[in-house]
Amino acid sequence: MSNKTQPSATEPAPSALALLPLGIFLTLFIGVGTYLTLQGVDFAFYQLPAPVAVLPAVVVAILLSKEKLNKAIEQFLRGVGHSDIIAMCMIYLLAGAFASVAKATGGVDATVNLGLAMLPASMILPGIFVISAFIATAMGTSMGTIAAVAPVALGIAQTAGMDVALTAGVVLSGAMFGDNLSIISDTTIAATRSQGCQMKDKFRENIRIALPAALAAVLLFLFSSTPTDLPATTQIEWLKVLPYITILVLAVSGMNVFVVLSLGIVLAGGIGLISSETYNLTTYSKDIYAGFGNMQEIFLLSMLIGGMGELMRRQGGLAYLTQLVSRVIRVFSKQHSEGQNLRASELGIAGLVSMTNCCTANNTVAIIVSGGVARELAEENGVTPRRSASLLDIFSCVIQGLLPYGAQALLLGSVFSLSPIEVVSHSYYCVFLAVSAIVAIFLKHSSRKVATA
Repeated sequence: MSNKTQPSATEPAPSALALLPLGIFLTLFIGVGTYLTLQGVDFAFYQLPAPVAVLPAVVVAILLSKEKLNKAIEQFLRGVGHSDIIAMCMIYLLAGAFASVAKATGGVDATVNLGLAMLPASMILPGIFVISAFIATAMGTSMGTIAAVAPVALGIAQTAGMDVALTAGVVLSGAMFGDNLSIISDTTIAATRSQGCQMKDKFRENIRIALPAALAAVLLFLFSSTPTDLPATTQIEWLKVLPYITILVLAVSGMNVFVVLSLGIVLAGGIGLISSETYNLTTYSKDIYAGFGNMQEIFLLSMLIGGMGELMRRQGGLAYLTQLVSRVIRVFSKQHSEGQNLRASELGIAGLVSMTNCCTANNTVAIIVSGGVARELAEENGVTPRRSASLLDIFSCVIQGLLPYGAQALLLGSVFSLSPIEVVSHSYYCVFLAVSAIVAIFLKHSSRKVATA
């Protein structure tokens, strides 16, 4: 038993101090923005750009390292260059380029016109949620879904006079629903592999918790769909809508998100060159580059957060979280009944992956990091593999959809020109999902207690 509490030669010793950089970043990023908001400053959360707010935290993380300075910086750069971080940054660039080219060639306006023609006024927000959820489930990625849906949703909201921040929250909600349930999602794969269960079993366990949350979100969005007088729609320009239809069809078919967005850029630009005499290759290239520039802030922040997260991991911050949760559960399990132990273990798994996700800002990485401890807790207290896999995926999804420095909120904030805090404040599905999961934990074990009494 003692060998479980002692770190191996390759594992960092648990350290609460290693989490200090994250606290510094959140204090600066959220604290300064909140203070300026209370002072009545316009665009308060833009006064201290997030990539600048994270710099002091990065410096502290490097100074906390017990390695030599060059070694600590090398570890930071490994985090910056992690494959998940680079993948996110490439999606940012391609999404920005596609949105810029589609807007310049009239694709956004034409697609907004089509959306207004097809959706009744009372069903605009629920319709956006369902479309986002369907695409994310088929595509297996919330980021790819947001890149495809967000520009159209923004155009519909602006044209219909709807709350732009709420619309961003609807897109985020649908994307996180699909990302959580999709059998080809990275989070599903990581959760099922780490817990040793079949994807279909995890899906069945997951859907029972996610569906009530989705229905609650749809009802909320239905009652929140209060657009002003909708403008009269014009004749639908199918040629200009074609890039969006194409990327949605390709996304649903399961094609790689990089290929989907690249084809979208080529198709949107090609249609612009064909349909407009004033649109040429020079303008096309400038629009692509302008799209890259629009993603500069979240590109930099994601890389810096990735580097800081790697330093915190190597210094034992994540190991401290896993040790803390494991210790609490084991102490609790010695003093209570089987049903209470099960409940405590499930809540512990939920808390573990939630705290890890707050530190990594990446739900897949959070599942991978906490999966081993979660499986150990599950086996010790009789939690089924499908249940532990479901809880890992659900709560990583909840936290990822509520993090103002998560990739999803940052991308939506850039597309909608909003503070990411405004975006996550309307992520109602993630809140409903958390409530549904907690209720499911307590109801399941309450019924078991009654049955055994």
